[in-house]
Amino acid sequence: MIRRIKFVYALYNFFHKKELMHNLRLYKKLGINKRYYSSISSKDFANILPTSSNEQDTKSNIAETALFKSADEQTKQSILGFKENGYIVLKNYLSEDKVDEINSEIEKALNEKRVKFKYRNKIMFAIDKLDVLKQVGLDHKLTSFLSALMKGEAILFQSINFLSGSEQKTHSDSIHMTTYPLGGLLGVWIALEDISADNGPLHYYPGSHKLPYYLNSDYDNEGNKFLIGDKDYTEYEKMIAEKISDKNLKKETFLASKGDVLVWHANLFHGGEPHIDKSKTRKSMVFHYFNKNCICYHEISQRPSLFK
Repeated sequence: MIRRIKFVYALYNFFHKKELMHNLRLYKKLGINKRYYSSISSKDFANILPTSSNEQDTKSNIAETALFKSADEQTKQSILGFKENGYIVLKNYLSEDKVDEINSEIEKALNEKRVKFKYRNKIMFAIDKLDVLKQVGLDHKLTSFLSALMKGEAILFQSINFLSGSEQKTHSDSIHMTTYPLGGLLGVWIALEDISADNGPLHYYPGSHKLPYYLNSDYDNEGNKFLIGDKDYTEYEKMIAEKISDKNLKKETFLASKGDVLVWHANLFHGGEPHIDKSKTRKSMVFHYFNKNCICYHEISQRPSLFK
């Protein structure tokens, strides 16, 4: 029960003012009466005219970026198909030497207990401990490209490293890392080894980003003035599975090579396939980037996002 009490989150937020000031400018602009530590959810924007970044045409901006100009023709076509498909594949984005360096540093940090697993198989925010991750995540060529893609300024929010497949059921990142206006998030997944069908590859549903953003109200999980919603996360997963069936969406699986990258839209349905061969690892890394020009929060827990 204590995990549902909004006051508990607000009390924690109260002592992290520096990491939470980013939303206040936009609260004021929109006329939203919120403190930096207050809970926030999609319900607070119900009376504001909705907008979404996936309606914007970004092709002209993208074509001017260094990443696009240096890409091969196949990659350029993938980039130009982002608006329609909701994802981009960047083949051989990281060199084999760079990937080996990342894997070596992650292994060393685990052995030295500078990073640890959370939520069973996730290494969270290793980017705060390892310079090699920070260099990749903050690379100007990448962030400039992502900024053009979201028509804003891409700000690195977090990193997640995996040694095994996530096996996470299909979801949209917008239920976890939410923005107003909607769509102000991009995911960047990097294969740190070759990924096959039996070691838990990613899956995604092309075009699913054009569906509505399914948030707390869509599965009766808004809660009330004092409590966040009480629905189990499996209820959200069940809803997404029903939408996939109703819309007859077609799943694709990303059998990536070492160094390949998948960039996805904030609302693209995606997840992790079963990690069948447990004798194999599935080393990978995810970065999430928020648009600096958006209010950034977490819809399920109704917390504003902390930026370190």
